[in-house]
Amino acid sequence: MNISKFTCGAFLLSLGLLTGCDEKFLEEAPADQVTDANFYQTQQDAIQATTAAYSELTKEGQYNLAMWAFDIMADISVSGGDDGNDAIEYKQLEAFSIPTTNTVATRLWGGCFIGIQRANIVLQKVPSIQNMDPAIQKRCLGEAQFLRAKFYFDLVRVYGDVPLFTTPPASPDAVNIPRTPAADVYKQIEQDLIDAIGNLPTSYSGADLGRATKWAATGLLAKVYITEGKKTEAAQRAREVINNSGKTLWANYADNFKVANENQNGKESLFEVQYVNGRNEYERNNVGSAMNEFFGPRGANQTPGSGYGFNVPEPDFVAGYEAGDTRKAATVWVPGDVYPDGGKQSARATGSPFGYNCKKWFVGKVNTNIWDSPLNVPVLRLAEMYLILAEAVGPTTEGLEAINKVRRRAFGLDINTASAKDLTASTSDFTGAVLRERKYELAFEFDRWFDLKRYNGTPYGLIPVMTAQANYLRSIGIQRGTPTETNLVLPIPQSELDANPGLKQNPGY
Repeated sequence: MNISKFTCGAFLLSLGLLTGCDEKFLEEAPADQVTDANFYQTQQDAIQATTAAYSELTKEGQYNLAMWAFDIMADISVSGGDDGNDAIEYKQLEAFSIPTTNTVATRLWGGCFIGIQRANIVLQKVPSIQNMDPAIQKRCLGEAQFLRAKFYFDLVRVYGDVPLFTTPPASPDAVNIPRTPAADVYKQIEQDLIDAIGNLPTSYSGADLGRATKWAATGLLAKVYITEGKKTEAAQRAREVINNSGKTLWANYADNFKVANENQNGKESLFEVQYVNGRNEYERNNVGSAMNEFFGPRGANQTPGSGYGFNVPEPDFVAGYEAGDTRKAATVWVPGDVYPDGGKQSARATGSPFGYNCKKWFVGKVNTNIWDSPLNVPVLRLAEMYLILAEAVGPTTEGLEAINKVRRRAFGLDINTASAKDLTASTSDFTGAVLRERKYELAFEFDRWFDLKRYNGTPYGLIPVMTAQANYLRSIGIQRGTPTETNLVLPIPQSELDANPGLKQNPGY
């Protein structure tokens, strides 16, 4: 998708007008009679246009096929799959030999800018709609602000400087603008989230479950601040969520990833990408998640398509789980694990020579069809707020209690328990401990790459960690590339450079 297509006309042609706003809000309604002249007239138009801005989250440019690539680039997993030609785009990322035509980079760029365009149209059009409930109007604007911030947060972390649009381009030529410095993009993200916090309700019920809340915006702002190194601000926002959102941790970690717990979007969840099933089709931009099939053990016949075996946990990641950590059983298939039909995980499989597979997004054959899992993807959870707080305030009483909230749920051990791996009672390496806890608490939730990036230049950073990782994997017969400074960002897609002469490529690509 070229940025030159992100105009109002293209938006109207591609807009899937959607109904409701629980998980069924992703089901499309006919839009062939919609024009700029007859839409944006009623409250329902405003709600539908706002809902359309969410829909890009479910597709190949975000959580269906793009975001999980960042675990493959980190020290969590390897690409897996079949042979060297199977999903080559992920193998390019894994090898850090990334062409400007890499389809993951192209999908993510296009998907984010489609979402931004839709959010910008809401922010432009909805304020002028007459006879609209002021609370609904305010909410729609807050949702658009939250979503624009979310899409730009992904863009700036992945590509660095990116074109900044805060209004819909007025003409095809108006999309051809240069990249805005990342610092200015972050300022806009912060402002959008501050505005969203003031506009969004604290909760929803019924058909509106799944929309962004004040606490989703506050949690995302905490994550933005910790990414920028603004620890005081991050701690403040994380505390607000912890103390005021009414969210609590599930007693059982695995309950975060069960379809049965999605009716209320989970008591721990701050924001989830909403998925439904029922289409029974192989479709990259479906309303269901493809991860059940893509991550299922390859050829094990535990998913509708028998499993593709991508995003395979690395051996040392699995070995790094501490004894008694209940998160392991919820996250990873290991040899000997019993499948729902009574079969067992093999000790060696195609794409997984050590017998590991990602389990976190597994739903099997129950209540799903083909690439069509109904399991939502939590984007922000309360557990992450505790870890952001711990990272922000350091080894203070507050910081220790925050990380211990997460550890106690995982296996009952505090950070200063002598048996805890790689930790001592003095907690002298508290930052390392927090990052390690994030690695296992948020495994396969697509955060590890970004954690490593923001600590680059330290022993916890991307290049030193991934260099050691590559050396280790090669020693056990698994080929993995070594990143350089070039790979701290992905290339600007070649299709965008061709369409927009105002864009410049990232160095090294």
